[in-house]
Amino acid sequence: MLYKLATRKHIFVEIYIADICTCSKQAPFLLGSDFLLWHILICSIKMPEGPELHLASLYVNKMCDGVVFSGPVIKSEVSKNPEVAFTCDSFRITATSRGKEVKLTLTPMKSDDDGKRRSKGGQADQHMDIVFRFGMSGYFRFTSEDEVPKHAHLRFYTKEKPRRVLSFVDTRRFGSWQPNGTWQPDRGPCIMFEYKSFRENVLSHLSDRAFDRPICEVLLNQKYFNGIGNYLRAEILYRLNIPPFVCARDALEGLELEDEFEDGKPVKDEITDTKTPERAKKKGMKREAGDVLRLCHTVPLEVVSLGGKGYDPEKMDYSAFEAWLRCYYVDGMKSVRDHNGRTMWFKGDPGPMAPKDSKSPKTKKRAKKDDDHDYTEKKKVAKTMKESTTKKRVVKKETPKKEKPTHPKEVVSKRGKAEKTQEETQQSETKSSARKKKNSSVEAAAGRERRSGRVTRKNSK
Repeated sequence: MLYKLATRKHIFVEIYIADICTCSKQAPFLLGSDFLLWHILICSIKMPEGPELHLASLYVNKMCDGVVFSGPVIKSEVSKNPEVAFTCDSFRITATSRGKEVKLTLTPMKSDDDGKRRSKGGQADQHMDIVFRFGMSGYFRFTSEDEVPKHAHLRFYTKEKPRRVLSFVDTRRFGSWQPNGTWQPDRGPCIMFEYKSFRENVLSHLSDRAFDRPICEVLLNQKYFNGIGNYLRAEILYRLNIPPFVCARDALEGLELEDEFEDGKPVKDEITDTKTPERAKKKGMKREAGDVLRLCHTVPLEVVSLGGKGYDPEKMDYSAFEAWLRCYYVDGMKSVRDHNGRTMWFKGDPGPMAPKDSKSPKTKKRAKKDDDHDYTEKKKVAKTMKESTTKKRVVKKETPKKEKPTHPKEVVSKRGKAEKTQEETQQSETKSSARKKKNSSVEAAAGRERRSGRVTRKNSK
């Protein structure tokens, strides 16, 4: 049973499946087929990153080679992505990848009466580019019309009979496509196939505020590291013995703009560069420096070279990939959530910029649903503002009001005031008693005078 694969390090898959099936108590035992379980399982192991999207483009090119497509492009009713307004009697499909994007090109085929058909039927007379982003679970499938997957949200039909279908499948619907689209301008050069431009783009922008953040978080910034995802960043930093939560600028300073590495030559895993930047020395960061940018290029290419017909989560064997992993979800490694809520796998000390009171994520809790798990500057700013507001509210709610400690001087002054008040009271009481005595004596004297006056008047008579 495939469910046995979801034990130990993939136990959280059960919770994930429960969310999909909306039957949290009985899932995954109420699944209609083993396909969903297998698909969710491998997506949890290996979400699509740069290598997977490149394998997907290779898959499309291989399956669609020499195949003629026809008719409109059909979108599922539940998808919120835009309609693809393309209709043609005969067209071909090719694919290219760049970082975390795949572009499908629909090219009309020319014929003798092609001009008449276009004028009458309003068919496409130019090619169309559709740019796909896979999100967490997107991939392509090429099947017969009767075997179209349940979550096929965009379908291209062949002209032959019986028809076959190229489908964009996305179980969680975080993926997207853009008709007449271009490569997203916020994303930098591809880490695999535009290495020189990629390296130059990073090293020429080290003064940007983006590189004030930990290296593990900057590696997910697609403006500079287009194609790097969660498992790749873990493997790259692990091989170089770089703590994930050191400042990205410190980890990248000292690298040369030109790299002598040539495509095709294997790169040793050992660290060859032992220089430590002066900035890192001042901050007391003890580590051996390595060429992070080189491994951002070579490690994804290793994944591509593992083989397979393309990124097809239903059929692809992931045993070779799991054997290749050295850090990500490997027994004995540590894990902690970064400031963006993503789980970072590492070995040893996390580094000085690790989140305070950081703990390993519990497997029973589902990960927060993000649109595509890529971090550009706009997404990070919005997310950071939201998290800071939440933290302030929590602090305001949970932190009890502390009574101000009484200072010794204040105690002395209070005592002095009390004693002074007591003395004034005693003085006022003494004065009042003196007044009473004086008044009583005066009254007594006046009484004696009155009595003596009466006696004198009596005697005179």
